[in-house]
Amino acid sequence: MFFSGCILLVLTLFFTVLLNKILLKFATNLGVRDKDQIQVRWSPASKPSLGGVAFFVFFLFSLLIYLSLFYSLSFVRIEYLCFVLVCSIAFLMGLADDAYNTRPWLKFAVQFFCAGIFIVSGNYIKTFPWEWMNYAVTIIWVTGLMNSINMLDNMDGITTSVSWGILFTIIGLNVFTTNPSWFYLFMSLGVIGSLSGFFYHNWFPSKMFMGDSGSQFLGVFLAWLGVKFFWNGTDYFGVPVQAKQILMAGMLFIGPIADTTTVTINRIMRGMSPFTGGKDHTTHALVYNGWAQRHVAFFYLFITLLSGTLVFTGIHLNAAWNHWYTAAGSVYILAVMVSLFLTTKTRAFRNNFRA
Repeated sequence: MFFSGCILLVLTLFFTVLLNKILLKFATNLGVRDKDQIQVRWSPASKPSLGGVAFFVFFLFSLLIYLSLFYSLSFVRIEYLCFVLVCSIAFLMGLADDAYNTRPWLKFAVQFFCAGIFIVSGNYIKTFPWEWMNYAVTIIWVTGLMNSINMLDNMDGITTSVSWGILFTIIGLNVFTTNPSWFYLFMSLGVIGSLSGFFYHNWFPSKMFMGDSGSQFLGVFLAWLGVKFFWNGTDYFGVPVQAKQILMAGMLFIGPIADTTTVTINRIMRGMSPFTGGKDHTTHALVYNGWAQRHVAFFYLFITLLSGTLVFTGIHLNAAWNHWYTAAGSVYILAVMVSLFLTTKTRAFRNNFRA
């Protein structure tokens, strides 16, 4: 079955490139904003936001392949149905935003609804002893990650690189277990294949953006797998450790978390809404400080893969998790967040950025 998954990965990569070429031929305005809205993107050029279409198409394609290989009534689970439903809702909401520039309150309402589906499905965070806290943290995790992935999609190749690194780690963890989940393996391979194909059109200088249809879909997709494999997951020895679960999730998703945290703090300090667009992200700050755009994408990919390696190692540590491991993981998360935050406090950033 793993061989079938590899074939799926290759097929989705190839056909994503092909599908995006076709979409670029026939659609040139989906997700293109008015001239007075273009300044929120780093690129000065108006480009179609079509990447999310291929993500969702091959997400469904992966589902069909999985069902053709494994289908039986025992595989019809509320968890799987809710997973497909929540990804579909997020994609459609993002597609509507790309096409019609929907109101922010509507986007938040849909994100809260998606978080509610997590809770109904049973795939919600169960780390804390109080159920109300589990529900609250689940809502924060889902809405926060959907917005973080969306906000990180501000420069060519960044969100694609980070999502690719996160999924690569999740696939590795899923494969190297005694009881892998074939359903999530196939779905992850399909999405990582479409991400790899999207690189062809999204690498600097890009021909298209993934748009909200892509970032909202990826946000909820990654949020679901984050709950499944980290917040509620056990380590290689089947032992759940609260501090370990929280740290593993924080480390793997450090890229979008650090960027969103930095932007939120800085905008609040300037008296701005954290949800308005702007060129004050950590990615922009690195360019202001002399980095090439493609190097910024490589850097974020490196951070994600480094974090993934540490997470993979941490999950496979012996069951005797102790405070030293917790301290080391906390220091790593803090170091990355502070380092990225400080890039927005340099003279080069102040001289180039204008709120």
